[in-house]
Amino acid sequence: MAWIYYFILLIVLVFGLALNLLSLPGLWLMVGGYALYAWLTGWDVYVGWPSLTTMLILALLAEAAEFFAGAAGSRAAGARKRGMIGAVVGAFLGAIFLSIIPIIGVAQIIGACLGAFLGAAIAEFWDKDFAHSMRVGYGAAKGRFAGIVVKLAFGVMMLVVAIFAALPIAAARATPMPATLPPPSPPAATLPSTEPATTNATTQSI
Repeated sequence: MAWIYYFILLIVLVFGLALNLLSLPGLWLMVGGYALYAWLTGWDVYVGWPSLTTMLILALLAEAAEFFAGAAGSRAAGARKRGMIGAVVGAFLGAIFLSIIPIIGVAQIIGACLGAFLGAAIAEFWDKDFAHSMRVGYGAAKGRFAGIVVKLAFGVMMLVVAIFAALPIAAARATPMPATLPPPSPPAATLPSTEPATTNATTQSI
């Protein structure tokens, strides 16, 4: 039964990794699926706190890296708060509706970057000139691309950790069978000697 749970976990992990291309919280789906696998197979039998903590830390680092990469790209181009919000919304919609290239993965990345460009540019063009809005849109697209690449890299690391740490044979390797020792032999009893004592007589002739 553990192997069935393991293969279901692999499907959830790959699906969660793919959700990141749509700017959805796929990494947290990976963490949740991993924790559920630990509960279904018995805590600390295959999965315990060390690997689960590693998954949590990687997910947090990925979210922080994506946020700062996107914000840095927009701010460097002079974006305001409305431009950053437009970039986030545009990236989400673009990954869904602007994925026109028939290559899974590449289409979502290009669509998200194009959506971030349009979202930030339209939000800034509301009360700014065309050149400023184009500059902010380009910065938002560049930041979104950097954030996607970094987040995917962390997601791949999480996938590798989960694949090896959750193997159902891990516990068998870690817990060797105890050696069977033979029972101790009873101490040998001390038996009295049954041999008659010999007496050497010395015959003296007078």
